[in-house]
Amino acid sequence: MLDLGAAGAVTKLLNEWQQGDQAAFDALSQLVYAELHRIAESYVRESSSATLEPTVLVNEAWLRLTGQNTTYQDRKHFYALAAKAMRQLMVDRVRARQAAKRGGGMNAEELDEQRHGTPNRLDEFLILDEALTKLSQEHPRLGQIIEMHYFGGLTGAEMAELMGISASTVSREQRLAEAWLKKALSATP
Repeated sequence: MLDLGAAGAVTKLLNEWQQGDQAAFDALSQLVYAELHRIAESYVRESSSATLEPTVLVNEAWLRLTGQNTTYQDRKHFYALAAKAMRQLMVDRVRARQAAKRGGGMNAEELDEQRHGTPNRLDEFLILDEALTKLSQEHPRLGQIIEMHYFGGLTGAEMAELMGISASTVSREQRLAEAWLKKALSATP
């Protein structure tokens, strides 16, 4: 769970790191890595189509987050982008598996359904990603709530604190977003 006492520390370290302070980067890494790993473990445990180990997912997301020229406004912005990076990594992995399944790779590899999920689950994951992308375009905050909860592993209270809204608003909007996704997914052939 997010240490709400460290809320200001993350934002402060982000700002110092972005101004070139390597010690701030090291401190930031220690402060947020464990939380990102907990989020990744939660996601991998709940996802039947997860094809990455939590440590690999966190490491790849961390490389994306720290390797780009993004200016992080605050802790909320950082964790929202972390959830988005983890989601995109999962989507990229599923798409690569689908391409390999269709002969995109040089070496044929048998799909281990126990480890990688069934092919139908992989297709469902991509359909869900498309629906979530559309939801995010039409209703950005609803998309962010779904992304932070399901791909970021955050609780309603954590999302409320990060987004600066009440927990009841998060709960209401999460139900609305889930209903929107259910309707969109039921309309998919």
